[in-house]
Amino acid sequence: MSMPATPVEVQSFPISHAGGSGPGADVASGATQPSRSFVSALVRLSREPLLHFTLLGAIIFGIDAVLHPPAKDEKVITVTKAMRQSFIDNFDEDKERAPSSEQLQKMIDSWVASEILYREGKALGVDRGDETIRDRIAFKMQLLIFDQIRVPRPTDEQLQAWFAENHARFDEPERVSFYITPPTDQATAQRQLDDIVQQRESEELQHLTRAILARPVESLAAAFGEGFRDQLLTMPEGEWRLLQSKDGWHVARLDSRRPGNLASLDKVRDEAARIWHTDETRKLAWEAVKRLKASYQVRYEP
Repeated sequence: MSMPATPVEVQSFPISHAGGSGPGADVASGATQPSRSFVSALVRLSREPLLHFTLLGAIIFGIDAVLHPPAKDEKVITVTKAMRQSFIDNFDEDKERAPSSEQLQKMIDSWVASEILYREGKALGVDRGDETIRDRIAFKMQLLIFDQIRVPRPTDEQLQAWFAENHARFDEPERVSFYITPPTDQATAQRQLDDIVQQRESEELQHLTRAILARPVESLAAAFGEGFRDQLLTMPEGEWRLLQSKDGWHVARLDSRRPGNLASLDKVRDEAARIWHTDETRKLAWEAVKRLKASYQVRYEP
């Protein structure tokens, strides 16, 4: 009997990329001029009443503090030529028009307002104990650290040694595809198996039966239990059987089994070099944080 296939999302394991040429580059330029996203926000806010911006400014002053640290004189706010040019450059993403004098002044007024709110808020200590502000500033510092790290391309010997230890990240795992009914007690599962074999199963059971497609074998134990995995792998293809998982009893049918393949460095060299670069950058960044930590004393309350 052929059951309807209901594809199930296969698990994936995303890799976070970070490096010297990544988003940290924007932070470095942001030290002298507003970031693109921040300026775009000001453009939108400039079209709203100043009162609205004043309320929002209390939220964003923490970010602006990193981008535009105040001068030594806390009562002096300097709008630099580079800053004005940045407002002009980011006014229209398509660069088809420049802001009018009035529009430019509104953007400058908005930025000055946020700068005032930041300084006054900092003076009042409203940033202390605010996890949102703390996390944003810490994230900006993280990007700044990443931006300072320069990792050269790996030598062939370095890449080969790294790949030997990390080849599992590139190997194609063994995969299986199978159908499975929802977990239930053994007696109910047995009745379902009898109905399926006799091709008299209900439409509801057909609808609830899932098709697990190209599932890595190594993930089966965590999802269904080791016993289920071992039984499934010994089943002949195309035959319905009772299987017990950690959640209950199922009726299952193994449809296909695809062996895994060991990755070859020659075939994944570019990807391997990119991931190696990311790993090295993270390692150096963490070492930089540990050097900063050396000047601090961490206490733990009992």
